[in-house]
Amino acid sequence: MLLDEPSNSLDFRAALELRDILRKLAHAGRGILMVTHHLPDILPEIERVVLLREGRVFADGAKSELLTAKRLTELFGLPVKLARRDGYYRLW
Repeated sequence: MLLDEPSNSLDFRAALELRDILRKLAHAGRGILMVTHHLPDILPEIERVVLLREGRVFADGAKSELLTAKRLTELFGLPVKLARRDGYYRLW
């Protein structure tokens, strides 16, 4: 399954419902390839991420290794804080 910015323009409830559906599909063995700028879209079941910067691969690897405040600060070029809860990531 290929998704491009799946939660774009969805309200909060619809985004949560979409993520629940996608998690069920992942648990059923469906492969998911997703393009997103929204960290909460990265489901707990997703294990690998590719970070792009200026149209090029900035980093490719395990989600747990790449989704760090240090790495995302380098990616975005500004200081970020990162929170993780229930397998989901959020920036501020």
